[in-house]
Amino acid sequence: MSILVDKGTRLIVQGITGRDGGFHAKQMAAYGTKVVGGVTPGKGGTKTEDGVPVFDSMEDAVRETGANTSVIYVPAAFAADAIYEASDAGVALVVCIAEGIPVRDMVSVLPYARERGTRVIGPNSPGVISPGKTKVGIMPGNIHMEGGVGVISRSGTLTYEIVYNLTRNGIGQSTCLGIGGDPIVGTNLLEAMELFAADDETEAVVLIGEIGGNDEEQAALMVRNGYPKKVAAFIAGRTAPPGKRMGHAGAIVTGGTGTAADKVKAFEEAGVPVAATPGEMAGIVSGLL
Repeated sequence: MSILVDKGTRLIVQGITGRDGGFHAKQMAAYGTKVVGGVTPGKGGTKTEDGVPVFDSMEDAVRETGANTSVIYVPAAFAADAIYEASDAGVALVVCIAEGIPVRDMVSVLPYARERGTRVIGPNSPGVISPGKTKVGIMPGNIHMEGGVGVISRSGTLTYEIVYNLTRNGIGQSTCLGIGGDPIVGTNLLEAMELFAADDETEAVVLIGEIGGNDEEQAALMVRNGYPKKVAAFIAGRTAPPGKRMGHAGAIVTGGTGTAADKVKAFEEAGVPVAATPGEMAGIVSGLL
């Protein structure tokens, strides 16, 4: 099985006529994703060069196509409005690729989406891929392989590196999920773990964390309390100095908390093996399966 996206996913690309939206719409369709439409206000009634219909609004797009998922490739200034619009249109899942969205925008839009039954992935997310089924976002499909390992990550590029090593060692993935690197995200690490816990075909879960926040420590507590899947982890930012943001907006050690050492210690005390480098993960996961 898989979580969040599968062969039943019917996708709308918000911002499909832009450079990034147009490019990745083609990549997603080539992988097998059902890209049923796109939205760009003012361009409704047209089609992309690949024949994907473009609509003026998400309401029109969902009504005409029966879409259940959207992916957002619009500038940060308009991304929150795109989430509002997708939620109002009734899609079950919104994947927000856009980064640089103001925190106060996300503080407002996420409760709104939840109240309407819409799950948000991101922002600042590489997306979601269920290998062999569908992908929504920017993850390169060729490095993935269908299998039984779920991957949850706060970092896009680290996801690619670890997944590549899993695949080349014959370890396939059920779903790979980039939750996003911002301080506030629509689906956090613990919520993603719960989704995998309910998936019968996911045998183990790989957590790719980083400095900042305490989700990894809470994940370790979840494992100690009887999480039903085997878990391995990698924590980025072991040499990061306190008070300095490292890449992602959420990757910052403040007030003496959120350090890599704290997270590694929490996992090790919970019996979760922690890879020192991304290259070690395949060997660790092989030992768990």
